[in-house]
Amino acid sequence: MKKVAIVTGGSSGIGLCTALALAEKGCKVYTVSRRHFEKEGITHIRADASSEVQARSAIDEILCREGRIDVLVNCAGFGISGASEFTDNADAKQLLDVNLFGTVNFCKAVIPVMRSRSSGSIVCVSSVAAPIPIPFQNWYSVSKAAITAYCAALAGEVKPFGIKVCAILPGDINTEFTNARQKSSAGDNIYCGRIAHSVEGMERDERTGMSPGKAGRYICKVALKKHPAPTYTIGFKYKFFVLLSRILPQRMVRRIVDKLYG
Repeated sequence: MKKVAIVTGGSSGIGLCTALALAEKGCKVYTVSRRHFEKEGITHIRADASSEVQARSAIDEILCREGRIDVLVNCAGFGISGASEFTDNADAKQLLDVNLFGTVNFCKAVIPVMRSRSSGSIVCVSSVAAPIPIPFQNWYSVSKAAITAYCAALAGEVKPFGIKVCAILPGDINTEFTNARQKSSAGDNIYCGRIAHSVEGMERDERTGMSPGKAGRYICKVALKKHPAPTYTIGFKYKFFVLLSRILPQRMVRRIVDKLYG
C-alpha cells in the first residue's frame, strides 16, 4: 500500500521538490499551501498553515480520502530581514504564525491520526540559522531555532506511539524564497549601511546555493527512514559550520558570523 505523505508549503521551492521526490518514491502526495497549484501526480489542498482551523480541515480532508497519513513534511515558511530595533512586532508575529505555528498546527492535527496507527514520520524544515543566528535576519533565526527545539521536545513525547520526529537544517538554497523575503532598510543610515550589506551577502549566497531539487531529495530520504536522527544538516559545508558552532567558543563563532553578516 502506498504511503500517504503531506508537504506543507509544497507549491514551490524545497517543498515542491520534496513532494516530487516523495511521489517518485511511490508515495501518494498531498501538498498544502495558500496559493492555487496544479501538478501531475500530486494532489493539492489550499489552506493557510498559520490557521489551526484550516490545518485541521486539510488533515481531515486527506484522512477522509485516504484513511491514513504516514508522512508529514512541514516546509511552509517565509523570511523577513532588517534591524530588530525597527522591525514591527506585527511583522515578527506574522512570521512566527507561519514558520513556527504553521508547523505546530499541522503537527497537532496529524499526531492523533498517526497515534491511532502507532506509526508515522514528521519532518520539520528548520535552518542552519537556528544554531547560528544571523544578524538582520533575527526573527527568521528565532523561528527556526524554535522549530528545532519544538521537534526535539515533541520527539520525546510521541516516541512511545511509534511516531518519529526530526528537524532538517538546510543552508543556502537557490529558490524563490530569496525574492519573496520581506526586506526593510529602516534605520540603515543609523547602522551605517550594514543592513543592506548583510542582506546583499545573504541573497548572493542563496542564489549560488544548493539546488532545491537536491535538498528535496535529501528531505524525502530522511522522511522515509525507519530510524531517523533528531536533526540533519544539508550540505557538507553547513555540517562543518554547525559542528564549529558547537565546539568553538561562542565569542569566536559570533566574531565569524558578524564579520560575514554583521
